Parts: sequence; structure tokens; C-alpha cells
Amino acid sequence: MAKKKEIVTVALVCGKCKRRNYSIKKNKKRSPGKIEVKKYCRSCREHILHKETK
Repeated sequence: MAKKKEIVTVALVCGKCKRRNYSIKKNKKRSPGKIEVKKYCRSCREHILHKETK
């Protein structure tokens, strides 16, 4: 089981409007790089690439 320090909560920012729409939990050991996911943005009303931020 993962230690609590390895799992962190990060926010996902829309690439177009720069709003923080989603927050997810991430395991630092499994994915050390930044996460990029294509998700729906309510303000833009379309599916756009969201990137990880603090």
C-alpha cells in the first residue's frame, strides 16, 4: 500500500481559459511527470487538454 506522502492532490488547469476545473489524486512514484488529460471544460463548453498544476 502507498504511503500518504506519495499520494498528492493536484489541480488540472484548462489549456484555453486557464481555469482550475478538476482536482485529482496522483501517486508520485507511478507517474513522476506532469499529467495531461483531455477533459470537458464547462466554461469553454468543449473537450480541451487539461494540465497538472499545484
